[in-house]
Amino acid sequence: MTHTSIAACLGEDFLAQALHREHRHVPGAIDVAGLMTWDDLNNILAAHRLEPPRMQLSRDGETLLVGGYTAPVATRRHTVWHRLHPDELHARLQEGASLTLDSVVELHPPIARLCEAIERELHTRVQANLYASWTSTEGFGVHWHDHDHDHDHDHDTVIVIVIVQLDGAKRWRIYGTTRPFPLFRDIEDPGEAPTESVADRVLWPGDVLYVPRGVWHAVSADQGTPSLHVTCGQQTRTATDLMA
Repeated sequence: MTHTSIAACLGEDFLAQALHREHRHVPGAIDVAGLMTWDDLNNILAAHRLEPPRMQLSRDGETLLVGGYTAPVATRRHTVWHRLHPDELHARLQEGASLTLDSVVELHPPIARLCEAIERELHTRVQANLYASWTSTEGFGVHWHDHDHDHDHDHDTVIVIVIVQLDGAKRWRIYGTTRPFPLFRDIEDPGEAPTESVADRVLWPGDVLYVPRGVWHAVSADQGTPSLHVTCGQQTRTATDLMA
C-alpha cells in the first residue's frame, strides 16, 4: 500500500467543506495492495479466539445468534467460550450473512498503520472494523451511525467514517440525514429513514468513501462478487465533551 494521504485523496477542501457535512466518493484513491486480503482474514479467524461482539454475523438488519455458527468449549477454569464451527460458519455466509470483525487494528498491522496515518492527519483517535460479504443480501438494512461501535472505546464520542474498499465490490446507497449531528444515546428521535436515495455508489478496490455521522445508508454486495472493506471511525470531540 502506498502512503497516500487519505485527506488529500478526499480533496483539498475536504476538511473545510465536507467533514461532518456531506459524503464524498473518490474512485481509485489509494493502492490497497498488501493492506488486507481474504487469506489474511482466514488466518485471523483461524488463529484468534473471536467471540461476539468482537466478531459477529448479520443478515437483513438482524444479528445472528452465536449458536448458529459456533460450538461451546468448556475450559479447565469452568468458563465457556464459543469456537467457530467452520461448516456452520460457511453455511451462514452462503445464506447471506455478512461478517463483521471489530478492532481489526489489533489483529493486522497494515490496517493499524492505515489508521495511524489517518490519526496523524485528523488529530483524533481512529479504530477500524472489517466487513466481509459474499451475497447480495444486506447485512444491516438502512441504518446510520451516531457513535464509535468499538466496544473497547469510550462511548461519549461521535463517529466519522472513512471506508476503504479492499477487494470485490460494494454498493452504497445514501439516503441523507433526518437527525443532524447526532450524539451517542441521543434522546431525540431521528424519525423514519428516507425512502429515496440521494446517491448510489459502487466501490471497487482502492475506492474511498466518506460518510458523516447521522447519514442513513444501505450497503450490499450486489455486483456479482464478494466484498471486503474496512471502515475507519474517528472519535470526534464536540462541545458536549468540553461541557462534560
